[in-house]
Amino acid sequence: MRPSVHARDRPVEAHDRGRGRLAPSWFAAVMGSGIVAVAAATLPRGFPGLGVAATVVWAGTAVLLIVLVAAYLGQRLLRVHAGDPVLAQFFGAPPIALLTVGASTLLLGGRVIGERAALCADLVLWSAGTVLGLVTACTVPYLMVTRHRFAPDAAFGGWLLPVVPPMVSAATGALLIPRVPAGQVRLAMLLGCYAMLGLGLIAVVLVLAMVYSRLVHHDAPSGASVPTVWIGVGALDQAVTALGALATAAPSALPAPYARGCAVVALLGGLGIWGFALLWLVLATALTVREIRKGLPFAPTWWSFIFPLGACVTGTSALASRTGSQLFVWGAVVLYALLVAAWAVVAWHSLRHVGGVRRERARR
Repeated sequence: MRPSVHARDRPVEAHDRGRGRLAPSWFAAVMGSGIVAVAAATLPRGFPGLGVAATVVWAGTAVLLIVLVAAYLGQRLLRVHAGDPVLAQFFGAPPIALLTVGASTLLLGGRVIGERAALCADLVLWSAGTVLGLVTACTVPYLMVTRHRFAPDAAFGGWLLPVVPPMVSAATGALLIPRVPAGQVRLAMLLGCYAMLGLGLIAVVLVLAMVYSRLVHHDAPSGASVPTVWIGVGALDQAVTALGALATAAPSALPAPYARGCAVVALLGGLGIWGFALLWLVLATALTVREIRKGLPFAPTWWSFIFPLGACVTGTSALASRTGSQLFVWGAVVLYALLVAAWAVVAWHSLRHVGGVRRERARR
């Protein structure tokens, strides 16, 4: 019989079920920290010291990625986690972590390790993250169909994670397009990024429909599952970011009429998706405030607040650079301030949690 998931089982402390000390959900810490650095580098308005601070965050995030990859692979629990209906959803986090660290290396790491080394590192991380993300986007839905069984109220925001990595590949790959050889290689990369954007965006819309249906037909989410509602915000704003980045890169690979078309789609399509993301942001915020009043316990899912907020910043920044609107410029700045504050809170609670777990194990 395939394992089933009910609403009461869903929240996401599944890594505490005796299945290993490290779950793939912890890679969301790399995603969240990495997006803080990336968002700083793409912010439409600079501030003194911001570049240095973002570079420090990038360096710490790169180290954290190495530590988590080594620790996770050392557990040899990949198949166990793949068989878990909840944990399998978080296999989307490692490829996004690779892609985010790669992008921040390209944007910020050059001043530390050199531009050429930063480009090589990003090419490696983008390639690995893209391959792993495509595998995840195909494999996890297959497992959901063939091995996992879900109750009618099982859908939650974590179902978005396996299909988001291709969109992150599209957005971060756009940074590499002008840096790869001109001609067919550059064209193939641009077209491939657009294909991955379409793959991810359509899948995200399908999953969001299921999540919304679950929200209106069943009890409101509670506990550790509430932060995962925010993943919808990140998925939508990642599409806005990708549209803007690809439109910027398109003139280096496409003839003028099509490059101008990419710019039109980035503006009009981006605005429409950004508006929908704003609606989902309001819904996620209201549900979160409701749960905080009851007492929201710490869980790794708190990192689900951070990457979506960062994607809000990058998406809003993309629209700011395309329109010149001060509404988007200062909107991105305000969102970035909220992002940094939220990141500091979640990082502090994560360190306390890890320290408490280590002390508890030392007493055993």
